[in-house]
Amino acid sequence: MRYELMRPDQIRAAIAANTPVVLPLGVLEYHGEHLPLGMDSLAVTRVFDRLEQTRELVILPAFPYGAASHAVRGPEGGAVHVGAEALVPFAEAMFYGLLRVGFRNIHAVIHHQTENFGQGMPTDLAFRLAGRQAVFKLIEGERGEGWWGNADNASYYEGHAAGDNPFNWVQVHPLMDQGVIDAFHFDHAGLGETALMLALAPETVDMEALAKGAPWYVAGAEAATAEEGERGVALILERLNRLLG
Repeated sequence: MRYELMRPDQIRAAIAANTPVVLPLGVLEYHGEHLPLGMDSLAVTRVFDRLEQTRELVILPAFPYGAASHAVRGPEGGAVHVGAEALVPFAEAMFYGLLRVGFRNIHAVIHHQTENFGQGMPTDLAFRLAGRQAVFKLIEGERGEGWWGNADNASYYEGHAAGDNPFNWVQVHPLMDQGVIDAFHFDHAGLGETALMLALAPETVDMEALAKGAPWYVAGAEAATAEEGERGVALILERLNRLLG
């Protein structure tokens, strides 16, 4: 279900069922001459297009204005960089709004600079911090300051062990975890990302643009196929199904 198309009764039903609410999160960044600027965002949105055919999801409008950086190429390559300092207040307000609606199973999924996700990079760190702050704000607003130290929360740690953790209400995940990376390809506009786009958004790919003298990071892209991309998509879908429960 697309959030912007849902009626209030459908939203109430999704809240009652604890249906996962997913936010496709990405950037607009140079991905060589053969791939679209929105590759990272498209990989997430097109995967969720497929996932919603097999399970109940609430899909939020995608947010592609992350911290792209100009590490790959300057702005003449088309990248739109929005710094993390601007993302945090926006994301906190958005997550807080979703929590106030009543959702408690919110997941942002990103495919940008996620090869070392445990360490974090600007976009995912901004949304992770924002999610934590939104949860703190909601709980303090409902229960008051000192809520955690109140005697009513004496079973807080036992609740965690049983899966009752308010800080799981908002989570941020990479599209590809280490297991998928080990079994597929992780690169920037190379074999892996080109194959994913050939499978998920073939209309956006121009393989003829892979000319000699292309940047080092696109090496191997000429060998990409839609079939290989489908193998990666299957791995991603299997992981997301496990992740979302």
